[in-house]
Amino acid sequence: MVKDELIQRSPVRAFEKSIKGGLKAGELGLVCSPPGLGKTSVLVQIALDKLLQGKKIIHISFTKHSDYVLVWYEDIFNEFIKKKSVGNERELKEDLDRNRILLKFNQEGVTSDVIRNSLKAMIVEGGFKADAIIIDGFDFSIANRDRFATLKEFAQELGLCVWYSCSVQNDYDKNRVPNAVKAFEDCIDVVIVLEPKGDHVGFYVTKNHGTYENSTEHLRLDPKTLLMLE
Repeated sequence: MVKDELIQRSPVRAFEKSIKGGLKAGELGLVCSPPGLGKTSVLVQIALDKLLQGKKIIHISFTKHSDYVLVWYEDIFNEFIKKKSVGNERELKEDLDRNRILLKFNQEGVTSDVIRNSLKAMIVEGGFKADAIIIDGFDFSIANRDRFATLKEFAQELGLCVWYSCSVQNDYDKNRVPNAVKAFEDCIDVVIVLEPKGDHVGFYVTKNHGTYENSTEHLRLDPKTLLMLE
């Protein structure tokens, strides 16, 4: 019952509403901001929400400090249950951990084919039927369109949605889509931009399944915890 309440009252419900029900299987999403503004936190909150629903997640980190990703999961889980009386907290956490795989790759030292083959081995041969792939710390400056077109086909084939983080230093086009992804923007379904606003971090949906939006602030992040605010 507590888990159901955590799911229903999660700010992720408002987030999904802002992007027409959420990212669907075969779709790619992007969370953009300067470093340290909350991209990883948003991705982990999306992942934890799915885990609470009994879905499986594969989180891929290309960052040098990928050990911090596990800390994010621990801290945000603790924040999720802080206001609830969860009698089976340990059991719940074990269930979530069991449905999550964390992977670390060096982007310059591994090909996209190796990553896809590894994922397919886990999902198909290994029976770990993931609902979503989270990709954090990817360097878009050395990416190309073929890679993303192939990834989209792969996601469609296996029924996955894919979320990326993207570090951007105010380098956007007129639609507030990062210039770093212009060559393969057609492969990306949703773009989220995070901006500092003094007492909070603004959360903007700038590309929403084929339509572009400008200045509507859909959600806010707490500037201290970087959690979505209810």
